[in-house]
Amino acid sequence: MKRPLEESGNADGQALDLLCFAPLRQGPKPPKAYKNNDFLNSTEARLIRIMCELEEPKERLHAESVDNIVMFFGSARAKPKDQYEAAVQEAEAKVKANPGDAKLASALSRLKKQEFLIGMFDVVRETCRLLSEWSAKRSQQGLPEYHVGTGGGPGMMAAANEGAAQAKGKSIGLGISVPFEDGLNPYVTPSLGFEFHYFFTRKFWMAFKCMGLVVAPGGFGTCDELFELLTLMQTGKIKRQLPIVLIGKKFWKDCIQWDAFVHYGMISDWDAQQLRFADTAEEAMQHLIEGIEAVEAAEKDKEKTKK
Repeated sequence: MKRPLEESGNADGQALDLLCFAPLRQGPKPPKAYKNNDFLNSTEARLIRIMCELEEPKERLHAESVDNIVMFFGSARAKPKDQYEAAVQEAEAKVKANPGDAKLASALSRLKKQEFLIGMFDVVRETCRLLSEWSAKRSQQGLPEYHVGTGGGPGMMAAANEGAAQAKGKSIGLGISVPFEDGLNPYVTPSLGFEFHYFFTRKFWMAFKCMGLVVAPGGFGTCDELFELLTLMQTGKIKRQLPIVLIGKKFWKDCIQWDAFVHYGMISDWDAQQLRFADTAEEAMQHLIEGIEAVEAAEKDKEKTKK
């Protein structure tokens, strides 16, 4: 009977034994493509990043049962009274310490012009509190819920998210990575906070589940968001006649001559008449409820026609 190779004393057998049991040389361990951050942040992977910003919010909104959003837009510079007064005092102190600094003086002058936003801040916050309470009552009756949505930043956006939080309602924050804003405001529901890189994917989600629009005073960014939704409705890309409420009658009618658009034939009477103006939370809520219920009634009529 043959002895085992390791016991044979054969030199060739020992060499083969060592070869068989020697550890294999370690090969490279490359990351999977979808875990390769260098690639995912490259120009070549831009379409993948865009797809993620379209698909990931959809999945999360679905998981949170968010189907209807009332979007709130407005100035990121707005502040509640105490914060505004503190900001004015700080700006005045800087001007006093640097009397020859024209930029500081200009900043103080601009800040003082924004005092009217204090009242608008309160209206937005209260409107969102009332909206969230109204939605909760509807939910108890088995009716669709409506959630507050914002751009996730400070100012009027924070006012809106705070109002929803006061009523213990969920609210969405669709943030964007920009140099002058660091993260979302603290009132956004954590599981419904989003940070977009691309403005157009963010705007898609601002519009896709939008069932109503409330716009407080703001600058170019606010107007851009307002006209984006108006254009989508005018061109039929948004087929529902969503309620659009502008907070601050004097501001909006001073800044934009809506009747002039009609006078020069640029928009129709109907285009202008779909805008609703409000100075109080109660007015804003009345317009929203009437508009939302009209949309729901129109949807029911469509379903009946199909049958």
